[in-house]
Amino acid sequence: MQSKSNTVAEYVKELPADRQAAIEQLRTVIKKNLPKGFKEEMNYGMIGYVIPHSLYPAGYHCKPTDPLPFMNVASQKNFIAVYHMGLYADPILMKWFMTQYPKHSTQKLDMGKSCIRFKKPDQIPFKLIGELTSKMNPAQWIALYEKAFRK
Repeated sequence: MQSKSNTVAEYVKELPADRQAAIEQLRTVIKKNLPKGFKEEMNYGMIGYVIPHSLYPAGYHCKPTDPLPFMNVASQKNFIAVYHMGLYADPILMKWFMTQYPKHSTQKLDMGKSCIRFKKPDQIPFKLIGELTSKMNPAQWIALYEKAFRK
């Protein structure tokens, strides 16, 4: 479900109360741990953490007018999702996350290539998401992105 909101504040305001609290807590932990250089903005109808054109003028290869996406947070119909592009592109980071997840949650990991789904907002492992957020700075993401996606 992509939002038509223009700002993160508008996006959060339109969510149900239980989702608002979880999304705000995710934003807090992400922003606390996000390496310098990333920017929070609405991105693809979700809350996005991107590398702005000022740091990476080439932008996203699928749509160069867009900044390079790194992470997104979204309230979907049946779950809250955290999208982390580094997980998709870096097998070492993926292995780390999959090893750490059971140490932070009793719930089975529900994950796609870069999408981590949480059906119950009160069962989001916020500390782990914070650790994941801190694992890659903009320069590392750009290098990995160019190696994996820019042919």
